[in-house]
Amino acid sequence: MSSGNAMNFKKFAVVGAGPVGSIVAAFLAKGGYEVTLCDIIPELVAPAAERGIIIDGAESLQQKVTRTITNIDDLADDPPDVIIITVKATVLHLIASAIQGFYRDGMYVVSWQNGIDTELVLAESLEKKAIMRAVVNFGCGLVEPGHVHMAFHHPPHFLQELDPGSKAAAEGVAAALSRGGLLTERTDDIIDMVWRKSIMNACMNPVCAVTGMTMAEAMRDPIVFQLVDQLAKESIRVARANEIALGWEYYPYAINYMKNAGDHKPSMLMDIENKRRTEVDFINGKIVEYGRRVGMETPYNLMIRGLVKGLESR
Repeated sequence: MSSGNAMNFKKFAVVGAGPVGSIVAAFLAKGGYEVTLCDIIPELVAPAAERGIIIDGAESLQQKVTRTITNIDDLADDPPDVIIITVKATVLHLIASAIQGFYRDGMYVVSWQNGIDTELVLAESLEKKAIMRAVVNFGCGLVEPGHVHMAFHHPPHFLQELDPGSKAAAEGVAAALSRGGLLTERTDDIIDMVWRKSIMNACMNPVCAVTGMTMAEAMRDPIVFQLVDQLAKESIRVARANEIALGWEYYPYAINYMKNAGDHKPSMLMDIENKRRTEVDFINGKIVEYGRRVGMETPYNLMIRGLVKGLESR
């Protein structure tokens, strides 16, 4: 909810021209904002300014952005008000270090990513008051550069500032995203929301990565579903032991949500198929870490993390 004092922003940069970054950039540009899309791969950003980003599936949109760049350091020439990070969590330290070079007071950085504690990685290098964390509720995949298929979209999306003094800024970012059609709300419960989503990611992403199945295939297979189910129960126990508020009905909600995800390849499976590093350390690895904090064994998360890391090493 807005307090009525939301800040107004004009210039945004989106770092990462994959499916998530393309969606965010397109909707912000649709809202009339100045948007710079950044990615180190020229072929990924080129269509965004030339033809425009195409989104189909759950949403339908074709939208050009203001400019594209292939080096994040180029943002120093015309610094944005808000930088939204949509790249894999595995490169966060590098991104944060680059932003340090041109960061100024009054600039904000949003972690719009999968995984647990991604915002804390940014806060290690940048001021805590500048950092926000978002949780999104859509599934998407890249058809080709600049063309994204949204398998499902369940708004609203949520974000929150790390520092309470930046509440008005968080409300302003949420308002800008909503204006473009990506309905977003500021919340006081972002950590709980991150865990609610991350637990489902911890169940589906690595299982699909290891088996090669889509989410629907994994949920329909009675043998594979047993692994998904045990990962969910183990992760829920770790969250509750760490006083994360999931809600008493979370388990049936999560299972039902995953059953309705459709024939969608999660990002971790696509990473394995494309021989890229995955975010398993920020998902299952974090559940293992938080389990250790409270003296809990996490054999299912340890096992699936190990299998994914094994595939990565190949």
